[in-house]
Formats: sequence, C-alpha cells, structure tokens
Amino acid sequence: MRQVRIAELKSKLSEYLRAVQRGESLTVLDRNTAIAHIVPAREQRGLRIRIPASGAPAPNKVPLPKAVNLKLDVLELLLEERQGHR
Repeated sequence: MRQVRIAELKSKLSEYLRAVQRGESLTVLDRNTAIAHIVPAREQRGLRIRIPASGAPAPNKVPLPKAVNLKLDVLELLLEERQGHR
C-alpha cells in the first residue's frame, strides 16, 4: 500500500485518484501518522430476484400468525421506555 502525505495528496489529487481507480490503495499520512486509507470502490451488485422454491406458497397466500389480544396501552409503554433513558 502506497503512502502519501496530505499536502502531496492535495497537490496531485487527480493523479492519486487515477491510481486508486487502477486498483492501488493509498494510506494518507498526517505527520507520519496514518489517518485514512483510500481504496478502490467495489462494484455495487444489483438487486437479485430469486425464483421461489418449488412448492412454496404464492406471496399473497402465506398464512399470517393469529393476532394477539393484549390489554396494553402502547402509548403508555412507549412513554415509559423513553422516559427511562433520561
């Protein structure tokens, strides 16, 4: 990994970015202390859509769990939780 000081990086930024684009990695130094790494960006993979497994139900036919009938005040629980962190 190539090392470069901040002043040199600023003066030759385009040159160093082209090197990174070619696959090189850089360590940025501030008074001989490494403060950052500049690495090539990875290609972002697109969304992959898979075919459902054979025998799987259609998305609109998936059975939902039964609703739970609880006698709770959700707002009261939320306020209690939020005030507990203060």
